[in-house]
Amino acid sequence: MVNLHTHSLLSDGCLLPAEVCVRYAAAGYTAIAITDHADYSNVESVVASITKFCATWPKDFSLRVLPGVELTHCALGQFVPLVKYCRKHGIAVIVGHGETVCEPVIKGTNRACIEAGVDILAHPGHISDADAKLAAKRGIRLEITTRKSHGITNKEVAAQALKWHCRMVLDHDSHSPSDIITPAQTLRVARTAGLTIPIIKEIERQSALFVQSR
Repeated sequence: MVNLHTHSLLSDGCLLPAEVCVRYAAAGYTAIAITDHADYSNVESVVASITKFCATWPKDFSLRVLPGVELTHCALGQFVPLVKYCRKHGIAVIVGHGETVCEPVIKGTNRACIEAGVDILAHPGHISDADAKLAAKRGIRLEITTRKSHGITNKEVAAQALKWHCRMVLDHDSHSPSDIITPAQTLRVARTAGLTIPIIKEIERQSALFVQSR
């Protein structure tokens, strides 16, 4: 299993990137993306640090590590240039911090992230039919999250993804050791969101293919 949404102390996580990797390997994962929060204040330093770390991570280690960012609480017009900057400078996984219901997020962020071409729309909250349909058309993945606060709308997000044939990811949005749960625990959260075992297996297959493509 892979997890494409993690944080280190390069933003608001509490672990070094290396410890994030070691803990995920011990939990039974084969690949992760380190996706620390970024906006215009820190995007250059975060991108440089994460890409350097991933470039120096041992190729023969049991866990593959992809460089990523989570573009977070940005003004709507900033997502397009920030996505372009991240792509140009070696970021493999771009997460958009969606319109979660557990904190204030600028209205229209879901659409701005989708139009900018992020890879994953994290915790998109009450995502509209129009936005889910556009995400499906553009191949952008909607996140089912194991993070309790953001996961309040997991059932709704899963239903929209299934309705509009969106791709999905099963992610932790991990910030601390307690957020790094096993694949079996992740499976239980996905089942609680209303996803069947065949659908979950297809999500896992598609996520693995995504990792291979980076």
